[in-house]
Amino acid sequence: MSFARRAAAPARRMLATLTPTPAPEPPPSRPLRVVARENAVVELVRVRRTFGSDPPVVALQDVDLTIERGTSVAVVGPSGSGKSTLMNILGCLDRPTSGHYLFGGVDVARLSDDERATIRAEKIGFVFQSFHLLAHRTALENVMLAEVYRGTPREGRDERALAALDRVGMSHRADFLPPKLSGGEKQRVAIARALMGDHVLLLCDEPTGNLDSANTRGVLALFDELAATGLTLVIVTHETDVAEHASRHVRMIDGQIAEDSAWDGRG
Repeated sequence: MSFARRAAAPARRMLATLTPTPAPEPPPSRPLRVVARENAVVELVRVRRTFGSDPPVVALQDVDLTIERGTSVAVVGPSGSGKSTLMNILGCLDRPTSGHYLFGGVDVARLSDDERATIRAEKIGFVFQSFHLLAHRTALENVMLAEVYRGTPREGRDERALAALDRVGMSHRADFLPPKLSGGEKQRVAIARALMGDHVLLLCDEPTGNLDSANTRGVLALFDELAATGLTLVIVTHETDVAEHASRHVRMIDGQIAEDSAWDGRG
């Protein structure tokens, strides 16, 4: 059995967390002229997300947010503040109950599930706290999984995966199994996997939560380098030093943006 066939099943199980949340078709919102802003990757306009109906639980309440290309944004807030719901909508895993979500100028909140899945696969990368690497596959093979489960043609897959590893400074560890890598190296491999393709947005859920301070600094420096190339990063974190390192700080409370500010410098 080929590597692709053996790897596809565990890859799909690993990515089960990315199954879109079932959501009702958004009802028509009151008339609103939505115009895409130049250089904006993400635009949320009066986005509202509710769950249930008796009474509905409001997870996001009239959220307005614009994120430009090459920006690193830290999203912080207490549990239940709406961070996860916001991340799910940004990642096209869920869609608003009402309002507009423009991704690259396209109102993805109005697209079908299949159309949103295409955008999610081709334009958005995901990085998690727990790495989600297959221990019995090399760093190179783990990165290749990004194309295996997407069904990308095999031709050139090795070269593309090696280029992604090189982009995060891990090409010299291509043949290493994850148990032989440090926490910071594992996270770099996970980031390389997320970069496979033509992604413009990287969504990171507590990406340094399992790292020591030295490896955290290394990953944050990598994020700086990626943002400098034009990649847009949104990082959900509870760690103050990680939040302060981002170029922008968004604080969520009770489903609303309570603070949205830029930092004068990086931590």
